[in-house]
Amino acid sequence: MPDTTHEVVVADSTDLSFVASSSVQLVVTSPPYPMIAMWDDHFRTRDPAIGRALDAHDGAAAFELMHRDLDRVWAEVHRVLCDGAIACINIGDAVRTLGTRFQLHPNHARILDAGRRLGFEVLPAVLWRKTTNAPNKFMGSGMLPAGAYVTLEHEYILVLRKNGRRLFVAPEAKARRRESAYFWEERNVWFSDVWDLRGARQALAGKDARHRSAAFPFEVAWRLILMHSVRGDTVLDPFLGTGTTVLAAMAAGRNSIGVEIDPAFEAVVRGAAERLKDEANALIRARLAAHEQFVMQREREGRPLGHVNRIHGFPVMTAQEEDLLLEVVDRVDPGSGGRFTVSYRTARAPS
Repeated sequence: MPDTTHEVVVADSTDLSFVASSSVQLVVTSPPYPMIAMWDDHFRTRDPAIGRALDAHDGAAAFELMHRDLDRVWAEVHRVLCDGAIACINIGDAVRTLGTRFQLHPNHARILDAGRRLGFEVLPAVLWRKTTNAPNKFMGSGMLPAGAYVTLEHEYILVLRKNGRRLFVAPEAKARRRESAYFWEERNVWFSDVWDLRGARQALAGKDARHRSAAFPFEVAWRLILMHSVRGDTVLDPFLGTGTTVLAAMAAGRNSIGVEIDPAFEAVVRGAAERLKDEANALIRARLAAHEQFVMQREREGRPLGHVNRIHGFPVMTAQEEDLLLEVVDRVDPGSGGRFTVSYRTARAPS
């Protein structure tokens, strides 16, 4: 396939004027989480009124002001997405005590409300189960009713769509869509509404950087890109952090734009991109090996697959997988100004 291009931009995502309207096919992002203490300083610098609300223990006011700041980014996201494009937003709710009052702050519900007001269509969300808490933890009053409350062990991946289903009319567009197919057995896992990714591969950045950016696992971005875009599309992350979305787009054969307000992360992303080739290709090989195991299991059960992939020659479940193309990263070329070019070659199927 043609080379893909990737750009890391140090900027404030409330102004994405450098991205053309209707030029992006997918957004994958995780913003700062309102009412999570680690993000207080970020939001205080954005609006002094937020700091005053927190200091006054006015959680409702602080929550709303933080989201009004994020609303400006969602408006830009809506503008740059083309018709039929999708925005996937990873967000967790927050539980917090301010003063003497404890409550949950429903970040996911507030973002969905903002999205609907912008004109987005809300699609079913994914619940991402994390390993933040052990199953025997409890909060509140211990063994005594009625002051205990449940532990939050999941985050949301909200899925918003702009202006109906995406259309693939031109023959070239239809061909790219067929090449971008996923395996039948992958579809059955990925399109569940609960993801348990406790053993997921993490982003290529170091642990300290991941903590400072609250980066999601590489596999979250990887899945979402394969599910909701086609080869050659442009993927945008307006809160790039350590670069997970850009790295996943490189591995998946999509173009990308990553926007990050903190210039310190630019070097982190560059270093991770330079290490990407081996990590990405290991992921492709694992994908091929998993499919080979699926094929062998079906054959042992006396239920061989009825179709053959035209490019790689392995059996597949459906006719929609016959043109599925898997490619590995051949080279990552860093350019100037946060730009990268990635080239590919066809993956070799297991013999």
